[in-house]
Amino acid sequence: MKLKLSAILMVAFVASVSFLAFTPKADTYTVDLTKSTISWEGKKLVGGHTGTIDLTSGTLVFAGKKLTSGGFTANMNTIKTMDNGKPNAGLDKHLKADDFFGVEKNPASSFVIKKVVGNGATVNVTGDLTVKGVTNSITFPATLVWNADKTVSATAEKIEIDRTKYGIQYRSKSIFSDIGDKMIEDSFTLSVKLVAKK
Repeated sequence: MKLKLSAILMVAFVASVSFLAFTPKADTYTVDLTKSTISWEGKKLVGGHTGTIDLTSGTLVFAGKKLTSGGFTANMNTIKTMDNGKPNAGLDKHLKADDFFGVEKNPASSFVIKKVVGNGATVNVTGDLTVKGVTNSITFPATLVWNADKTVSATAEKIEIDRTKYGIQYRSKSIFSDIGDKMIEDSFTLSVKLVAKK
């Protein structure tokens, strides 16, 4: 009986060692800030605005070619409106004010990956987005491309964000029912492209 138990334990040990031996090690890729971008779009009853925000840091962690974790941080002081290629300094100032992102008290926004579903070029990413000091979980599709220069590009074309969940209520129709034609959509969208290299 003891011999049989020892044999079972030995088989289990060998199996666990074999499994560990074939588990890809984690590789961390650092986001290239010069090649990576965040763009945004906000809409109102008629028209809307588009612009950019600069990244300050980011990483993507892979086991083999499977994305497992990572995230990025954005500098909210760099919010820039670019409607049809034209800057709008007045709107930039308002977006930085407490009515919107309150960047004096909250100069950074961040996203941390918590879960990735899928093992190919298209995956669903779930993580914690922190804006204006408030954190909520969001999920969105992303595309991974391995480039010839040994970089990897992770792109999410349209991430829907409900600003009211982050305390941004300015001209929200869901908060102020009598706002009329001055309303601004609760949701804005982000388009994120991260280019990273090991």
